[in-house]
Amino acid sequence: MALENSVFPSRPDSLSLPVEEKGEGEEDVEVATEASTGVFNLSEELGHVVTTETAPSPPPLAKVNRSFQAKLAEREAQANQHRKKTQGTEKERGRFGWVRTRRKRQRYVEKNGRCNVQHGNMRETYRYLTDIFTTLVDLNWRCSLFVFVMAYAVTWLFFGAIWYLIAYCRGDLDHLEDETWTPCVNNVNGFISAFLFSIETETTIGYGHRVITDQCPVGTMLLLLQAILGSMVNAFMVGCMFVKISQPNKRAETLVFSKHAVISLRDDKLCLMFRVGDLRSSHIVGANMRAKLIKSKQTQEGEFIPLDQTDISVGFETGDDRLFLVSPLVISHEIDAHSAFWDMSQSQLEKEDFEIVVILEGMVEATGMTCQARSSYLAEEVLWGHRFSPMMSLAEGFFDIDYGAFHHTFEVNTPSCSARELSLAAARLDAHLYWSISSRLDEEPTLTNQAAKQPDSGGLTNSKGGEPTFIVGEMTDIQEQSGLGELNGSVATDQSESEA
Repeated sequence: MALENSVFPSRPDSLSLPVEEKGEGEEDVEVATEASTGVFNLSEELGHVVTTETAPSPPPLAKVNRSFQAKLAEREAQANQHRKKTQGTEKERGRFGWVRTRRKRQRYVEKNGRCNVQHGNMRETYRYLTDIFTTLVDLNWRCSLFVFVMAYAVTWLFFGAIWYLIAYCRGDLDHLEDETWTPCVNNVNGFISAFLFSIETETTIGYGHRVITDQCPVGTMLLLLQAILGSMVNAFMVGCMFVKISQPNKRAETLVFSKHAVISLRDDKLCLMFRVGDLRSSHIVGANMRAKLIKSKQTQEGEFIPLDQTDISVGFETGDDRLFLVSPLVISHEIDAHSAFWDMSQSQLEKEDFEIVVILEGMVEATGMTCQARSSYLAEEVLWGHRFSPMMSLAEGFFDIDYGAFHHTFEVNTPSCSARELSLAAARLDAHLYWSISSRLDEEPTLTNQAAKQPDSGGLTNSKGGEPTFIVGEMTDIQEQSGLGELNGSVATDQSESEA
């Protein structure tokens, strides 16, 4: 026990467990391997123990096959019942006793995926014109429709004005009643008629009433120029509208995330989990999940980094981040030594100020375009000790998904300590079990004394004085546990005869 106290530090207060009173006649529940000195008591091994509530222990059969983490979670839940009841009524108070409300954190990414960032004081605005196509596609629909209408209206008015100028300079407007006069464009008698001829030329309508003649080479060149520029305007504007309509942004509306994230035990380890689902029957091809922790920090040199981004592993090393999103999935982040939540307990979570941004990327099966869906969780949207309700049930010939339970969670027994403290407690338990088994083996009869008590039957003996006697036989249980036997048999030395 002195060695154990020197190796392991004192147990933190957050891992202190309540002690259950035992009535008369009740037996201790076996938690570890039974030693020769008695039964290992978990509350004595964990160090400092705080008694908060007393309750009769359940029958031993209900706890024999349960893990250490499950027992720790149950005891923590019993110890924190009173604290959970009074936690909702308590309010944080200031220096003079005034109630102080917690300031709500400004989201970096909204729940619908919109990034809450605005760019200001940009001096190099000319850079937007270098990529005019992307600039037009990124405009909202009101501005896009305005640009679309104005692009055609301006070109029609511009070339209509040129056609009117040609007719005015050639004197066609002065010879409207002269049948012997050959104008540049027949039936152009003013600006309105010139504007209509410009529309017919650019849109290739061709009603046949207004037509250019062969006596106007300037008009012929202008006709070619307007046809070429009109085709370019059509290709540019129609392309912008097509790309804007076919953008997969609306496809992300059918990719849903759970309203809350949860932290609970999974395979005896604390995990941060959230749920994602696809409402459409057409699937996302090559779906990939990423997560980021947005939290301001200060370096050791004193530099303050606002909204620092830290990766949250959701299975990149094992390939679990690549999803087959046919039914809703629960994405899990194991809180290990490399996690940003390694030292975070339930009480610390209530005081933290951070944001978790989750990103789902994939290719739309119908269009082949890449789609991205985003959401975020604030610290108060992370529920400690909760688990998502199941949604899938087996129907006749298919699996039925109930999206009514997509956001539903329920409470489970979860220790309120951090993952580091939970791992430390498990290590202490393993160390105690190791030394208990070693002490048990030391107290067993020695191998030589056991061999001396066995009858000398079927073995090779030598009774000469001063020489030991060898016994060749099968390996005993004691020899197998201590590692002194061999696979095909064991050899023991009778010390009693050697000493004689």
